[in-house]
Amino acid sequence: MYIFKAGVVGAGAMGAGIAQVISYSGLPVVLKDVDQTMLDKGMAHIRGIYEARVEKGKMSAGEMQSKLDLIIPTLDYGEFADVDIVIEAVPEKMGLKQRIFQDLDKVCPEGTIFASNTSALSITEMGRATQRPPKMIGMHFFNPAHVMKLVEIIKGEDTEAETVDDLVAFTESLRKIPVVVKECPGFLVNRLLMPYLNEATLCLQEGAATAQEIDDGMTAYGWPMGPFTLMDFLGLDVCYDVGAYLYSQYGERMKGAVMFEKLYKAGRYGEKVGAGFYGYGDNTDEPVKAMVAELSGGKKLGEFTPERLMYPLINEAAYAVQESIADVRDIDMAMIAGSGMTVGGERLGPLALADKLGLDVVVAGLEEFEKKYGVRFHPAEKLYELVKDGHLGEKTKGGFLEYV
Repeated sequence: MYIFKAGVVGAGAMGAGIAQVISYSGLPVVLKDVDQTMLDKGMAHIRGIYEARVEKGKMSAGEMQSKLDLIIPTLDYGEFADVDIVIEAVPEKMGLKQRIFQDLDKVCPEGTIFASNTSALSITEMGRATQRPPKMIGMHFFNPAHVMKLVEIIKGEDTEAETVDDLVAFTESLRKIPVVVKECPGFLVNRLLMPYLNEATLCLQEGAATAQEIDDGMTAYGWPMGPFTLMDFLGLDVCYDVGAYLYSQYGERMKGAVMFEKLYKAGRYGEKVGAGFYGYGDNTDEPVKAMVAELSGGKKLGEFTPERLMYPLINEAAYAVQESIADVRDIDMAMIAGSGMTVGGERLGPLALADKLGLDVVVAGLEEFEKKYGVRFHPAEKLYELVKDGHLGEKTKGGFLEYV
């Protein structure tokens, strides 16, 4: 199915960013919110993205206006009567998302694809609240949508193959990289990223190192930004919500650091409010240091090493392979495109990194961390299986990937 017109529900940073991406591709797009102030703010956000392109000489003022003219801001669903796809980008509340799709059911054509930009919630559950479960799918953009290339395509239990194919083609028409992912809590990138971010936060609350020391350690390892800079950018309220959901679904290996709840209750949601792990503007990180002192008792309760953060990420990637969540190469590509993961200047995903290190080395490292810090480090069965079969990575010409 060719998509001639799209709709986006939710004019926050993500919804507005998605609408901008669609308009940039040359398609008309309806942008809806329930609040005029939010709608105006969303349109201003889009204009700002285009104005930056004009200032850099990548677009003329006339071209900018022609793109802006493709966006139809609205407070009701009247403009959705002829859209071919609707992308929902509202807060991560299942009930809210279901109500929106039920309202859309009443106005959208029978063939309209319903897509959710959710970062973790069940696509199947959303679809079954509508009259069109086969047309329900996940389309998870990464923030900022106009910059990040990855889009996770999440197939629910009832999603038909044609819907997946249509969404892959649509994603490619937006000049994005689609990765098809089997539905699971957290999908792919967030599921793999949260153990890494959580372990960084545990190191902090144990007094193992400061936030800046850990950030510096991980950028030296190869990441484009450290975990605390990244979390402040993503929003600690988002990290807290996603982390709590993953813990409810996966149990002890996803149990969140106490620090998350303390920061959440203190309203330190990151850059957007001027305070997160770091302070911005007139705010400082002194309250965070006080939280660390309280949790650690002023002692160094653990040790920070880059491996302590990286091995849980690798382990979760192994679980994803074990559960057939996505193809091995797609898992690595998703982490590179979705999080900017690099190692020593090389664009390397977690499974290729495990092969490079040696799967026997990774298993031994995880087991050592398990003795020190607990069950969250217990190696995935897939890792044990590969090691038992002698597939240790690059040194044996085969691990998760094959080498010549």
